[in-house]
Amino acid sequence: MAKKRSHSIDFKRQVAQDYLAGEPLHSLARRHDLSRNLIRIWVRKYEAGALDEDTAAAALLQEDEARIAALERLVGKQALELEFLKGALKHAPRQRSGPTSAITGPTVSPSQKDAD
Repeated sequence: MAKKRSHSIDFKRQVAQDYLAGEPLHSLARRHDLSRNLIRIWVRKYEAGALDEDTAAAALLQEDEARIAALERLVGKQALELEFLKGALKHAPRQRSGPTSAITGPTVSPSQKDAD
């Protein structure tokens, strides 16, 4: 399977500019070892202004801010759950007698049926 390559915004912009300047799509694709469809995509993005550094930086910033907001919501939810569980633990009745080991478990009260 072919290794996925990543190209810089400057490279994509340069390839799109070369195409728009009149260089044939086939020769550009062969020279840079790219698919012609990928070059067409870059040209469309270049014409739409998506290959500007400011646009790319703004998109990256927006993605980061969305991720931060999602993580902050998760932390808030976990803090709320933790406070709830602490409160529940404080108000839970405690058994003063009997074993506290998890291995032995609580003592079993004998029933009349067992005595017979």
